[in-house]
Amino acid sequence: MTNLELEHLRYPIGKFECPTTITANQVKDWIAILEHFPERLESLVGNLTDEQLDTVYRPEGWTVRQVVHHLADSHLNSYIRFKWTLTEDIPVIKPYYEERWAELPDAKQAPITMSLLHLKVIHYKLVYLLKHLSEDDLSRRFIHPETNTEVPLNRNIGVYAWHSNHHYAHIENLLKRNNWL
Repeated sequence: MTNLELEHLRYPIGKFECPTTITANQVKDWIAILEHFPERLESLVGNLTDEQLDTVYRPEGWTVRQVVHHLADSHLNSYIRFKWTLTEDIPVIKPYYEERWAELPDAKQAPITMSLLHLKVIHYKLVYLLKHLSEDDLSRRFIHPETNTEVPLNRNIGVYAWHSNHHYAHIENLLKRNNWL
């Protein structure tokens, strides 16, 4: 496999590119992606067998099961980051070792139903919150300690809309390659 092929498997929709100016319509579109993501994901993975769920989406990548559980873990952390940012002054968020979380039993072997339900609840709460934020709220920032940069909430909405589509594409492309769709 060439480096270009591997890069496409890693980033099937490309890396996140934030517009220089984030418009209210862009935020609305990103929120819509988040609102519908749990159902889209469940439709994609809900009928997969354990063998299919335990298939890696790319060489040296996670299994579909790990990706589904990662999405629930990651989006829970994101929800908490939104809440911190809305209630504190430019908080430094706590990062987590997602690769280590993906090796825990609840990510490697647990039924995906728990994470699909978790995503529905988290996204329901998150989307409700996001739809009720003002422009001032959306401009609030947190500091990500890995990059030591301030991240505005409107950008973070875009990051998580991209993150949803990014991992959806990982799974969808695997299913297409293996004729499982």
